[in-house]
Amino acid sequence: MITALVFDFDGLLMDTESAQLESWQYEWRQHGLELDVATFFADHGGDVSELRYAALAAAVGAEYDRVSSHDRRVAYRDALNAELAVPQGIQKWLAEAEGLRLAVASSSPASWVLPLLEQTGYRSRFEVVACGDEVSAHKPDPAVYHLALERLGVQASEAIAFEDTPHGVAAAKAAGLRCVAIPNRHTDPARFTAADLVLANAADMTLAEILGS
Repeated sequence: MITALVFDFDGLLMDTESAQLESWQYEWRQHGLELDVATFFADHGGDVSELRYAALAAAVGAEYDRVSSHDRRVAYRDALNAELAVPQGIQKWLAEAEGLRLAVASSSPASWVLPLLEQTGYRSRFEVVACGDEVSAHKPDPAVYHLALERLGVQASEAIAFEDTPHGVAAAKAAGLRCVAIPNRHTDPARFTAADLVLANAADMTLAEILGS
């Protein structure tokens, strides 16, 4: 019997992945350059900003100012994030989830997840928030899912995970959860063969239909 739902954060509850990409594209263009989008997203969770700044610095050359570049990009990113909300399909799932326990399992640090989750207005709906700075390894390692399950006090067989990336699905499955994938628009849906169910959009099925399947 399913008693808990565990959600990824970035790219699923909020489309911060697109905001990140757009902020880096913006910053590259400040230098008359174009970002290689094909290599932008890593196949693991966690922060890869330093690698991205190093790539930009190498492309710009000696005149690159890391401090001003960072400040400009973050201001642009934060303005984009301020407009984000939980997708309507997932809002409907949360409304249907009466009686189920809800958690977030994210590779991002709590200092990133919690303020944005508050912004959505749904922070109080999530009994547990487990973050990447609380575990020793990021997705596809299952550590953050193990932490979420431990805090919920439920077995993996009692929970369903919701993810938007292949490495997120891998983490959920490695922790023993069934996993519903909603591929983000930057990832090839063909890469989600490990998921138990793949949806193009959260609005494609009701939560009752997912639980019944």
